[in-house]
Amino acid sequence: MPSRFQIRDLFLLLLQIFPLLVKNMDPEAEGPPVIKVTPLQQMLASCTGAILTSLMVTPFDVVKIRLQAQNNPFSKGKCFLYSNGLMDHLCVCEEEGNKVWYKKPGRFKGTLDAFLKIIRNEGIKSLWSGLPPTLVMAVPATVIYFTCYDQLTALLRSKLGENESCIPIVAGIMARFGAVTVISPLELIRTKMQSKKFSSEELHQFVRKKVSEDGWTSLWRGWAPTVLRDVPFSAMYWYNYEVLKKWLCAKSGLHEPTFMINFTSGALSGSFAAVVTLPFDVVKTQKQTQLWIYESRKISMPLQMSTWTIMKNIVAKNGFSGLFTGLIPRLIKIAPACAIMISTYEFGKAFFQKQNARRQQY
Repeated sequence: MPSRFQIRDLFLLLLQIFPLLVKNMDPEAEGPPVIKVTPLQQMLASCTGAILTSLMVTPFDVVKIRLQAQNNPFSKGKCFLYSNGLMDHLCVCEEEGNKVWYKKPGRFKGTLDAFLKIIRNEGIKSLWSGLPPTLVMAVPATVIYFTCYDQLTALLRSKLGENESCIPIVAGIMARFGAVTVISPLELIRTKMQSKKFSSEELHQFVRKKVSEDGWTSLWRGWAPTVLRDVPFSAMYWYNYEVLKKWLCAKSGLHEPTFMINFTSGALSGSFAAVVTLPFDVVKTQKQTQLWIYESRKISMPLQMSTWTIMKNIVAKNGFSGLFTGLIPRLIKIAPACAIMISTYEFGKAFFQKQNARRQQY
């Protein structure tokens, strides 16, 4: 007959084994636990990707603008588009002389010659001229966009299932729509600030005047062509990215995508989306460059033209090909920007996922 101590030891052993038996009987508990990445970690990963993308792509746009200014000098009050690889920003030539970065002297024979001469004569930092003010908007917009996409994707997969093909499209549309809507008023205010130096009180008076004269919707001026360009771009980009990533993983015999698979998928899907949405990018460029009219250092709004009216005018003037003006420069900028951003973002998430797994082990 077993002693009291033996019965107690057997009972304690059963208490330890029972949870393991229940776990093995539960079909949903099979396999390793899923290690999730928190929204804060997604924000950090997207922020890192945004900064890295801006740092790597900005020099190409700086050189392009310097070449443009050399051939056709920017006159006072003229607008030009400047991009840091993530967003397009409207810059206004208000200063006179050669002190500002886009008016510095220099004769360049081409892109490579411009790179070498700028580095030799002005220092390597000149390749990132004009970057700080644009990062103020590009980084928050990218953080909102990528974090919302991942959160929406996780929510939709829990409701519709893991293999539902429409999830990247729906999540991409909603995330981009939200990011564009949030950032649009800041874009208008930032454009005003770039025209000349404003105090916080003057900026506050400007916003109040605009709202009182034209209503709150005036702060979202230029929102429509931006949505028409960015929302379809986002839907096509994420759908093609997910499809390409799975296809490349299957071809390589891998369960998880590598850095190069993410990089290649991002570049190809970004290029395809950039070509399809280029007409709306051309319209957005025209709307932005017509945003401010300078008369005796005073700013007034031009007559508003609808997106479709601008498209008709472009086709009537330059033909259908006019809607695809600047295709090569856009591809040269968009493909590496998308590749760098998504591969860095996925790398950051994988890093945090490993860190979370280690914390769970200890």
